[in-house]
Amino acid sequence: MAIREVVPYTDNFIRKKSKPVKAFDEKLWELLDDMWETLDAKLGAGLSAVQVGVLKRVFIININGMKIEFINPEITSASGEQYKKEGCLSVTQPFNYVKRPMKISVKAFDRYGNQFTLSCEDWTAVCVCHESDHLEGVLYIDKICTPPKWVELEDED
Repeated sequence: MAIREVVPYTDNFIRKKSKPVKAFDEKLWELLDDMWETLDAKLGAGLSAVQVGVLKRVFIININGMKIEFINPEITSASGEQYKKEGCLSVTQPFNYVKRPMKISVKAFDRYGNQFTLSCEDWTAVCVCHESDHLEGVLYIDKICTPPKWVELEDED
């Protein structure tokens, strides 16, 4: 395993669209293992393959100790809305508000090629949407917004 360099938002590579994974093999497993080591070292909540220089439809999340790998993910449903402050390991700018669905369902494969479906909400939904955007070359800074007045804003720490 190895800690990989994180591609900065100023590099045009981060804006490329990722390609589907076709081989669920040791090369994929090595990428995933390296991504976990990188995420742990950088103290992040999620990381996509494009962020470590690999144009594959792969991302990982670690939310409250729940570690999940998503290969060829597809968000199949989304409902509600929420506004949360987001940051990114590729972006040096401060955290900013982004509008995301409150609940989503996502279909993906694990590292062995087994398909699964996950329904999630709140912060986990934010992370899955954020990482899914990376696979399309979209960054959270493209979606920064001002929350409506009815939204209870997060504390400024």
